[in-house]
Amino acid sequence: MDLHLYNSLSKGKEKFIPKEKGNVNIYSCGPTVYNTPHIGNLRNFIIVDFMKSTFKLNKYKINHIMNITDVGHLVSDSDEGEDKIKLASKKEKITVWDIAKKYTDIFKKNLKELNIELPNKFPKATDHIKEQILMIKKLEEKEYAYSAGGNVYFDTSKVKYGKLGGIVEDSKSRVGLDLNKKNKHDFVLWFTKSKFDDQDMKWDSPWGEGYPGWHIECSAMASKYLGKNIDIHTGGEDLLPIHHNNEICQSEAYYGINRWVNYWTHISFLNINSEKMSKSKNNFVTLEDIKQSDYSPLDFRYYCLGTHYRKNMNFTDDGIKSAKLSRKNLIEQYVKLDDIKKDNLYETYIDEIKESLLDDFNFPKALGIMNLSLNNEKTSEFDKKKIIEFIDDLFKLGIRESVKIPKEIMDKIKMRDKFRLNRKFQEADKIREDLEKNNYIIMDEIEKTYVYKKN
Repeated sequence: MDLHLYNSLSKGKEKFIPKEKGNVNIYSCGPTVYNTPHIGNLRNFIIVDFMKSTFKLNKYKINHIMNITDVGHLVSDSDEGEDKIKLASKKEKITVWDIAKKYTDIFKKNLKELNIELPNKFPKATDHIKEQILMIKKLEEKEYAYSAGGNVYFDTSKVKYGKLGGIVEDSKSRVGLDLNKKNKHDFVLWFTKSKFDDQDMKWDSPWGEGYPGWHIECSAMASKYLGKNIDIHTGGEDLLPIHHNNEICQSEAYYGINRWVNYWTHISFLNINSEKMSKSKNNFVTLEDIKQSDYSPLDFRYYCLGTHYRKNMNFTDDGIKSAKLSRKNLIEQYVKLDDIKKDNLYETYIDEIKESLLDDFNFPKALGIMNLSLNNEKTSEFDKKKIIEFIDDLFKLGIRESVKIPKEIMDKIKMRDKFRLNRKFQEADKIREDLEKNNYIIMDEIEKTYVYKKN
């Protein structure tokens, strides 16, 4: 079956046709490493991970690149204010390099905790200054860039600007504080004269000592690792109006082409109690906050399946509680199912799940089909087990991992069963308490004891 996905460029669903049969290359805008990522940021990367699982289901080989922005991203996407990493450095009283490393490490730790597969490459902006300078020079040679006031700007009057839309107005008036810009939507490619004097990260360039603008880094790194034509570019919907429109015009001008990316995929916001989650509003939740509230990162991963990626997801206390309970019930149901083969009804359900995934990554519908199959009295235990395993392999929810019990733990369970049989309940309770301290959950039934590990 063919995959159809919504393309922000055409504003409609399109059949996915890769530039190279059997392969898909994906570029994802990664984090700006100046603070701990909130769960809204992390939802983007969970969704991309679900998408990658769908491509693998269709036997695609994936080349995935995700950048790390460790310089050049100002507090406004429109080249205004200070570098976010510099501001964090002042606040925490450590170097900008230490800030970048600290929050890159936290981000990668969060990805691991959420069972997110790492991209093929994780390029950092500061490791690719040479590539950015070369791209800017080429744009300058082709007369798409101009120097003014010490900075180098992209001239948006030379291109069809705003292919993705989302632009509030199309005025060509000069921008308030930056009178060096010829046109409203022009943006900085290289700074030597920023609005502050104490920038720490600087490099030599043909235009003087300075640092790159935010937008050029993605184009330079995507070009280096994926070439001049990319299958899919992902990012949050907040990146569409400025950052992604800027990426398109500078990349297509650089290569002299009309289509740099074939499919643009944008993931909607995560709200908290129906209000947009934002670091600037100080109403954000981190993965550590979730863990401190006795939820697993995988509970949040499961939660993300419940809302389509193009709809705003609303994070609430009741919602995460429900996700935790649903995942727990799934584990407890799975651990009790037997392997006696009776039917092959699961194949019909799995085909339906696949169909939903190939229709613009409809993960909520896939989850609904799974629940329908598990609640169907006609579905055998064998079939239910196969369906849960398929969903777990696809979405990496930690179901099968939770029932992989080490031999030494099973030996303790057997010992506890003997104690219970001989009515030595104090000894049996002591084993239960010890196991629960190590996150093992024991379920006693009349004929059998079941055990799984919280994850």
